Amino acid sequence: MAATQNEKAKKFRALHEGPGAFIIPNPWDAGTARMLTAVGFSALATTSAGFAFSLGRRDGQGLVSRDELLGHIRAIVDASDLPVSGDLEKGFGDDPKTVAETIRLAAEAGLVGGSIEDATGDPQHPIYEHNHAVERVAAAVEAARSLPFPFTLTARAENFLHGIPNLDDTIRRLTAFSKAGADVLYAPCLPTLDEIKAVCSAVVPKPVNVLVAGNGLTAADLANAGARRISVGSGLSRVALSAFLSAAQEMKEHGTFAFAKGGVTFTEINNFMRGRDTN
Repeated sequence: MAATQNEKAKKFRALHEGPGAFIIPNPWDAGTARMLTAVGFSALATTSAGFAFSLGRRDGQGLVSRDELLGHIRAIVDASDLPVSGDLEKGFGDDPKTVAETIRLAAEAGLVGGSIEDATGDPQHPIYEHNHAVERVAAAVEAARSLPFPFTLTARAENFLHGIPNLDDTIRRLTAFSKAGADVLYAPCLPTLDEIKAVCSAVVPKPVNVLVAGNGLTAADLANAGARRISVGSGLSRVALSAFLSAAQEMKEHGTFAFAKGGVTFTEINNFMRGRDTN
């Protein structure tokens, strides 16, 4: 029998209690969700960038509607029995009321957790004013607490992702988000282990999500720095698209097909795509 949403929510919450850190990979469609489930991960998270790319759109510019995202969430949830958390970006609105409604709708679509960021989507003013950002998180928390299961609300401070390397302000925001009731704190693109340690120490005992970067750090390194959850964002989708682009360029520029000699076989991939009803 498939796990209920409440059971998945409790399992997801427990993963954040340690010890150590768990990796939460980011599928961008139902097929990759099934593959990651089969590999043996404990939970999944959506990726706004991976989904936007799959639609042929740019990420972070409001080009994906809330209804489109909710349909995407349902596809991921239906493809796996694992707990799924959602990248809900800024909550599809500036005002706290819209953010709260997004949390409720995402839960109805099957999520057991989700993140709200303090990025505005406006290149001229990329980060919400501090008090407004806190009000938005507080509204999301209130909506999450109104649900009949323990929805795990992640609050994101986006300074570093948007070219504002202000660690003090990032910690100030995350601390305020924690006081507002956020369950998990997240500051994407922290550049070094020292910054990661500083963030984790500042919000203890709240768990911190860390985004993997190309800096050679391992899951053990991040766990030792205090991280409880490790995500890869658009990383897996970019790896897949990189292989696709490399193969396309080989065909176009050289007329060769060396790419076809390697990789996972048709049969192996096909076997991953067995639905829950045919397992």
